[in-house]
Amino acid sequence: MTFFYIKINQTPLGGFYLNKLMQYGWNKSWENEWNQEDRSHLQPGRIIADFGQMYRVYTSEGEIWGEMSGKMKHALQTGSPYPAVGDWVELQLLEGEDRGIIHGILNRKTSISRQKAGAKSAQEQLIAANVDILFLVTSLNDDYNPRRMERYLIMAWNSGVSPVILLSKADLCEDAEVKAAEMELIAPGVPVHAVSALEDLGKEAVTGYLKEGVTVALTGSSGCGKSTIVNWLAEADEQRTQGIREDDSRGRHTTTHRELFLLPQGGLMVDTPGMRELQLYDDEGGGWEQVFAEIEAIGEGCRFADCQHENEAGCAVRAAVDAGEIDEKRLLNYRKTQRELQFQLKKEARSQRKLNRKDRSSKEPVRRKSAFWNSRMDEE
Repeated sequence: MTFFYIKINQTPLGGFYLNKLMQYGWNKSWENEWNQEDRSHLQPGRIIADFGQMYRVYTSEGEIWGEMSGKMKHALQTGSPYPAVGDWVELQLLEGEDRGIIHGILNRKTSISRQKAGAKSAQEQLIAANVDILFLVTSLNDDYNPRRMERYLIMAWNSGVSPVILLSKADLCEDAEVKAAEMELIAPGVPVHAVSALEDLGKEAVTGYLKEGVTVALTGSSGCGKSTIVNWLAEADEQRTQGIREDDSRGRHTTTHRELFLLPQGGLMVDTPGMRELQLYDDEGGGWEQVFAEIEAIGEGCRFADCQHENEAGCAVRAAVDAGEIDEKRLLNYRKTQRELQFQLKKEARSQRKLNRKDRSSKEPVRRKSAFWNSRMDEE
């Protein structure tokens, strides 16, 4: 095993603690970034649970509570995301206490984000950071929805992670193979696995992703079985689970906060609360084009370069829909998500203009009154 040494409090990190940090994803790349600056008075730690203002952080001393410094909170008021589960942070350990102060965040390799629900302006909600593989979970009951999966795929590709689709509760479905084939059609090249924790179906395929130092996250709608999958793979009751409502197959929120678990296979898994809705945040990673690649390719044959694929003459995409080559519902989702991302860009531009105006006004110098004017005021 290769050992990395980091100067922490002027003392090299011991082999035991180093081994534990490596289990939580510490590697040569993170070591190189850490050593680019003088951090001799700090220690690295990885956020393993997010409780709002407080965090559980894994460090060389084991698990501790962490909270941001006042300076860091002030710096993040401009709209940058707060620390998230999976982040590697700079910690100042408090002597004699099982807590520390977070002073900074190491540059994120990947960021899984969505638009903050209910926000009128463009606001990023960071779900998890430094994730390598994202399990997109949907259950094979009445909650099964290919159109929703397309939205999750856009988020995954934009985040820079590798998506894997898990079709949970396969024991409840008589045509699981048909559903898996349908998912493969909308997500070419993305692995699709039908799984069942109850019948121990598909476990070998899923555990193949859980290699030492690899961070996997799960996301999906409420009640799709994420917490059950965590317990199944961890071979322990790490997360509390609840049933779904039988009348509509809708889930109940079981996971109330984001948390990272070290699995016996050596990998790391982030469980996240279920999403009632997924609003897309941006498309900087080209996720939208990647999800709808075949529509974009066929669209190059349209008569007009700016064809909206609605009722225009010479539309190659509409012709493909009429010929049964493209699902009408997929095209509708193509247009819907395109409009949503365009609207999101406009909101982000408006928010940036407001922020720029605020910055300019705060930097304008206060005009000092002349001595003559002050003397006139004194006379009056």
